[in-house]
Amino acid sequence: MSQDCTEALRIYRLEDIDVVHGVTFDGNRVWFASGSHLNALDPGTGHIQVSHAVPANAGTAFDGTHIYQLSGPEILKIEPVSGEVVARLHAPAGAGHSGMAWAEGSLWIGHYAERRIYEVDPASGEVRRILSSDRCVTGVSWAMGELWHATGGPEGSDLRRIDPRSGAILGKAIAPAGTHISGIEFDGKGQFYFGFADKGAIGLMAVPADAAPARHTADLSELPLDPDAT
Repeated sequence: MSQDCTEALRIYRLEDIDVVHGVTFDGNRVWFASGSHLNALDPGTGHIQVSHAVPANAGTAFDGTHIYQLSGPEILKIEPVSGEVVARLHAPAGAGHSGMAWAEGSLWIGHYAERRIYEVDPASGEVRRILSSDRCVTGVSWAMGELWHATGGPEGSDLRRIDPRSGAILGKAIAPAGTHISGIEFDGKGQFYFGFADKGAIGLMAVPADAAPARHTADLSELPLDPDAT
């Protein structure tokens, strides 16, 4: 089912930020990648509280303790208070990644040009599964036990709920004209934070009602690594 995304409930304009890449939420603050820094925004005040000098040009994820940040061909594991990089992993397929999320004990990493999402072991970097899309993948998030991703390109963005086993589209919402979504992250309260791929701003929107799933946890056991494999 396809519908239109709701208009943003709130837009945070970010001073001296040209573009937002990855977005994640730690339960209190919205972390976002801005190219040369990893930043934490207080969603109550709209003020940036933390800014670490870390190369951060793609997706961002939070596992409950550490921030994971895509940086070129690497995944950086970062201690959020100090900004210290405590581990480095090779990202699948080298550079060119987009969004990233942490859920179900895995990192879920979008690759823009390849139109893929990789499920990756956060300890070893091993690829556990590959999902394919028919559009360029931008932000990736899990919400209410389901995998979501945004898309990008000249035709604009949409937001999709997909089957984490096959990549099949289960629900889709079209972003408002002129909205180009980069990172996305569920806030646990029925809303998505999202980055703008073409400006220094973060938006907040409700999960599209017709695209939202029933609440459950996906069973990812005993599934093939690549759904294209026979």
